[in-house]
Amino acid sequence: MDHRSCPQGSGQSEGKKMWKWVAVPVPAARKVGVIMNDRQQEMVGILLRHSNRFLLVKDITEELHCSEKTVRNDLKVIEAELKRYSSAALVRKPGLGVCLEVDENDKSWIYRDFYISGIKENRMEEGDRLIEMAFELLMNPSAVTVGELAAKFYVSKSVIKKDLDLLGNWLGSFDLTMETKQRIGLTLEGTERDKRSALSRLHELVNSNMPGNDFIINQFSPHEVTSITAWMRDLQKKYALSFTDDSFDRIVIHTLLMLKRTKLQQFIAMPEEEIAFLKRHKEYRWAVELLKRMEQAFSIRFPDSERAYLTLHFLGGKFLQRNSVESNDSDELLSKVITAMVTSLSRTHEVDFKKDEELLEGLRVHLHSTLNRLKHGLPVSNVMLQEIKKMYPYLFDQILFAIDEMNQTLPLEIPEEEAAYLTLHFQASLERLKNKHLAVKKAVIVCHMGIGMSQLLRTKVERKFQTVQVEDCIAHSELQAFLKRDEVDFIISTISLEAVEKPHIVVSPLFGKGDEERLAEMISQLGKTPRSSENSMILSYTDPFLVFPNLQETNKYEIIKKLSLDLFKKGYVEKEYTESAMIRERMAATTVGSGIAIPHGNPKYIRQSVIAIATLPEPVEWGAEKASLVFLLAVRDDKQEKVKQLFREISLLSEDPDRIQALLKEKDRLQLLSKFNGS
Repeated sequence: MDHRSCPQGSGQSEGKKMWKWVAVPVPAARKVGVIMNDRQQEMVGILLRHSNRFLLVKDITEELHCSEKTVRNDLKVIEAELKRYSSAALVRKPGLGVCLEVDENDKSWIYRDFYISGIKENRMEEGDRLIEMAFELLMNPSAVTVGELAAKFYVSKSVIKKDLDLLGNWLGSFDLTMETKQRIGLTLEGTERDKRSALSRLHELVNSNMPGNDFIINQFSPHEVTSITAWMRDLQKKYALSFTDDSFDRIVIHTLLMLKRTKLQQFIAMPEEEIAFLKRHKEYRWAVELLKRMEQAFSIRFPDSERAYLTLHFLGGKFLQRNSVESNDSDELLSKVITAMVTSLSRTHEVDFKKDEELLEGLRVHLHSTLNRLKHGLPVSNVMLQEIKKMYPYLFDQILFAIDEMNQTLPLEIPEEEAAYLTLHFQASLERLKNKHLAVKKAVIVCHMGIGMSQLLRTKVERKFQTVQVEDCIAHSELQAFLKRDEVDFIISTISLEAVEKPHIVVSPLFGKGDEERLAEMISQLGKTPRSSENSMILSYTDPFLVFPNLQETNKYEIIKKLSLDLFKKGYVEKEYTESAMIRERMAATTVGSGIAIPHGNPKYIRQSVIAIATLPEPVEWGAEKASLVFLLAVRDDKQEKVKQLFREISLLSEDPDRIQALLKEKDRLQLLSKFNGS
């Protein structure tokens, strides 16, 4: 194709607005307003691969096998959708062709939204319908027929049946089942606790990474929503609590659901012994106080089981500050978990984490609520799971191994969502230890996602920008009071700020490359922090005989077995390595985003460090994502810096759609390996 230079656009993408008191975390995949066909999606991929360069329309027609008129019509559709990305623009010039101007940050999001994920037929409409249908089934104690659902949603019965199949799988994850009785209809079977858990997570039906409960909020009157929110804030103020914004919102949602379910006479069932146990906690007094105000305002009566249930949510809430968590020296399990995690990670990272008091205190505050949630059967969710796995794959994996060891001796099972939170705490500790320089400009961080995330963001900023001193990490609700009390030069926030005169910037809680560049631009008068470059490690661990272009296996376990057995036959690993890699994959999917998977087994079965590489002709289901590029990592952890650099290189590759596409298209082993040069 004919490529000619085109100036690169600039700007940043905007976060989506949620209901008024919910903070906006790192952006999830953006919703798209127009349904795009396969050809249009492929055209987006072509424009991305040649972004900021002109393409002749005839070259696009040749690649897509369509007419120039079709291309021009498709470009109009694409152009309308690209308006959702602030830096993206389609530029047309006679004689030069068409050029997609876009910055790197938006380029990654467009690649994910349009080309990796694809836009399924009627995705938006289907998502809305699924949520409403799930709400109908969860809320309605009476049976409902397929015909009634079809009439309500203006679709055919066949569409409803297909939707119900999807809902059945999702509801099954909450131990709920749909029962069909002839001439009666559908009913939902399960406990009230499981139904409320599903109701509070309806957003997962559309996108597991999408935060917020817009649909749930809209099912209540403004009076109910604003009243309960105000009473919760009063409770926080009275008892000097510092719930994270996310925990605050979650408790409000569960309280609203409690109100509606109680009106329907659908009560939580709880053993008397558990209620008696919960009554001894200070959190029970908070629940009684809040529900008493609701009883007076809404003319309703809550049973003891509902007070106890709300107590559980207070116990499971996350706090920003340690003074909100009472010291409990008798909490032996909490102490054992912290000791086990710190000891294991200190050994694998050759870092004495026990000396980091900030880490130990952060773990105590965080795990206090987590263990309460696990103890009482409350779910642990993490909207940042996939992003954390992508950004810190090595540390996440080490924490999973530490958890696996710990689960064998302690009476609990910690899920991968919690492993991701722990990753943030230990990553923050690692970065604290790397930077002890005093900064000269003062900033405050406004973060809604808790102490682990805010401390990670703080250490990353201070490490990357040694002219910045972060004075404090606070919740959005504390900002105005902080600014009256303390003087800072600017604000770094994970949410949009309104009516704030102080210079500020909105960044992702994980502070990616695009955020770093924008913050550097904002404080450019102070000079930019130099960044170090790293040499590629992938080539040093592989050779042409370990590369499998266009591998035909269509199941992730078949792929792992194929690659690991090949390593065994060549003498790189023990026979047991295959099974250990399978076990690791069952613990948590090893995808790191952008169609890349990095399966790996127990290092004790590795004779010589090596990497096998496979590209797949079609994406394969790999947990919650799909994978087209697979790296089987049989790498010992005795050379920590090399291993960390390898994981960083793979993480950077996941942010480079051009190189990924080039690797997937290559059929020659040597040529495929050559594309790793200059990583």
